[in-house]
Amino acid sequence: MVNCCGLVSEKNEPVPLKSISVQLQVRDHGVSVSSSLQYVNEEDRALEAVFVFPLPADAAVCHFSARIEEQEIVAELRDKQSARDQYDDAVSSGQQAFLLEESDESSDVFKLSVGCLSPGQNAVINIVYVMELSVQADHALRFCLPAVLNPRYTPTASAAGVPEVSSASVIPYTLSLSVDVRSSDRISRLESSCPLDPLVFLDAHHTHATVSLSAGHRFDKDVELLLYYENTHQPSAVVEAGAATAEPGSLMGDPVLMISLYPEFPADVMSSLASQGEFVFVVDRSGSMDCRMHNGKDAQMRIESARDTLLLLLKSLPMGCYFNIYGFGSHFESFFPQSVVYSEDTMEEALKRVKNMQADMGGTEILQALKHIYSQSCYSDHPRQLFIFTDGEVWNTKEVLDLVKSNVYSHRCFSFGIGEGASTALITGMAREGSGHAQFITGTDRMQPKVMQSLRFALQPAVDNISVDWTVPEGVTVDMLSPPISALFQGQRALIYAQLKGQSSGKTDGAVTVKYRLKDQPVTNQLQFTLKPTEDTGWTIHRLAARCVLRCMEQEDRDGGADTQALRSRILELSVSAGVSSVHTAFIAVNTHSKQTVTGPLLQRRVPVRRMARSAMFGGPMMMCAMQAPQMACRSMPKKKMAVPEMGFLKGNGKLISERTMFPEMGFLKEPAPQADPLLQLVSLQKASGHWELNTALADVFGKTEDELANHRPAQVDGSVWATVLALIWLHTCRSEDQVEWQFVAMKASAWIRSQKPEGLSQCVCDGNLLLGGHVTEDALGI
Repeated sequence: MVNCCGLVSEKNEPVPLKSISVQLQVRDHGVSVSSSLQYVNEEDRALEAVFVFPLPADAAVCHFSARIEEQEIVAELRDKQSARDQYDDAVSSGQQAFLLEESDESSDVFKLSVGCLSPGQNAVINIVYVMELSVQADHALRFCLPAVLNPRYTPTASAAGVPEVSSASVIPYTLSLSVDVRSSDRISRLESSCPLDPLVFLDAHHTHATVSLSAGHRFDKDVELLLYYENTHQPSAVVEAGAATAEPGSLMGDPVLMISLYPEFPADVMSSLASQGEFVFVVDRSGSMDCRMHNGKDAQMRIESARDTLLLLLKSLPMGCYFNIYGFGSHFESFFPQSVVYSEDTMEEALKRVKNMQADMGGTEILQALKHIYSQSCYSDHPRQLFIFTDGEVWNTKEVLDLVKSNVYSHRCFSFGIGEGASTALITGMAREGSGHAQFITGTDRMQPKVMQSLRFALQPAVDNISVDWTVPEGVTVDMLSPPISALFQGQRALIYAQLKGQSSGKTDGAVTVKYRLKDQPVTNQLQFTLKPTEDTGWTIHRLAARCVLRCMEQEDRDGGADTQALRSRILELSVSAGVSSVHTAFIAVNTHSKQTVTGPLLQRRVPVRRMARSAMFGGPMMMCAMQAPQMACRSMPKKKMAVPEMGFLKGNGKLISERTMFPEMGFLKEPAPQADPLLQLVSLQKASGHWELNTALADVFGKTEDELANHRPAQVDGSVWATVLALIWLHTCRSEDQVEWQFVAMKASAWIRSQKPEGLSQCVCDGNLLLGGHVTEDALGI
């Protein structure tokens, strides 16, 4: 018997979500997302459906409505408890009602309750949210429509009460998606992890384009879109006019400004990255890390990719820094009692332990590991840098973020969400509160290049004394809506929201100046902008700004201010006036137009959302399919105030039984071990100081014999220098497209060669090129 998830009727048929339609309207760096979900009650009696689904953590939900047959019902935003009470009253009275609310524990999880659908009745739910598009390493703007909601591990979880059904469940609904892009910059291209129809340009300047997802897409994985502008990395400013119906002086009534900054650090500062620091790598080793990175043929397991990434990181660290590695699951462990000096011996010891790392530590509990790390004293002149790798199945997200924030002055936090379904609230939140950078590795993405980009950020000197100054016409004042900037990195965007108050005397030009100190050098970046509002923005910037303010107030609320009630009243007031949901508000819609009331018991159904599979017990032999099992609950009528049971998550922390290790009795064979990546083979042979030794293992990487390497070595050149030059030539010749992965390995190697001051280096490079078929110059090798 297989534990299955999702929603099946008494006839073992999936109900009731039939299709999802999504329209994206991209405006420069922001996007408005309109999702329509169609429900049909195929039961022979009235139905209540509960749909728990993921949204990006920074999304601002600003509209919710329902269409029953031909009747449109627009929801109102209210205090959450009042909305819940109204929903219960309506459903208990036999009225149709709809409730949309954000999870109390994580801002990237929402619950939609659909009450009193009559037999055969259709309901179309429309949800609109706005969000910023994140910037990738190659300057692409990324949008992700999450299909996977990973179960959030709860330490006291129990699988009791989850029924078993005999059939495997699949996602019963399809997805249609269309994208409309308008930009002040020229659009280069748009790519996706899913099949797209051709991009159609609607103007001669290529600033307006549309594209659609290919028909018939099964919404069984995240949909990732990458949008490329010609000058994505250029600073920009957009002013959005206030709403005519809003009160002047309020956030929605005044113009709001969004600034996108890309700091440019002086070249002499960036030419030499920091050689000091304490690097702490925190790796999720819970059972879910035994899932594959994606559904492709040659997909690695998540823990395997993490091991390969740790190899690259350990080889890339500078000599003399400090480091440690933690693994966490239901408990945690560290390689060393405290961080140790990076040397050949400590690196080799760590690598041996990395090779044996498995996803064998149960559930996902990161809080205690972080508390232990923060309790360790920092090393003077070695700033602490945390690198956290997790698939994000953490139940106490807000508690974790509060802990990271309380320690922000002693470290920077770089976070990595592994695989589809990683909690955006956790991953982006840890980086935001820890003044670091967040990355997501989904689909066929390789973890290594994204991690190495973050390592480059971590090796940049810390920026301090950051200030923002405004130059605006007389009669205009600027109120910053964003929290103070706490971190700046070369090549990383910083967003600023501000409210423009008052009236200009006639001038329409303004400027923002960002000043900071970098390695004790004062640096100034300035951006000129116009106060003239952009047309047809749909208040996207206002809502994003409101979301920013609401998140700050929610954080203050969790911190426990002097007057909690007054703060929550301010949150409620801004949330309702801006039409943006918060943790203390919810959207409620009741169909008061229907003349028919429902009588008799309601069937309650949980609509399937794809979830990553795992066994229900610690290492147990039971396989679960990809979604949660339905709870067959009934709501009695017409009893009042019967609360809807909270949607539970899959509660289990054992290993996923992968296709690589299926039980023999199930008829599966083990897959052959994949071929080792020559790049990782080469990197694994490098010594901590940066050099390679001349041996058979190195020759194997080059496809040569050790004798061939020895016979071509110039007589006056040491064997280690020759081996290191060959390694650099091979990297530049055979893996030039992967330079972001091996850049620090190569920098260490070049520095080591220079320190040896060898004779005959030019001849060495010439002979090396001849042997390996390269055309690399000494300058290109940095020697």
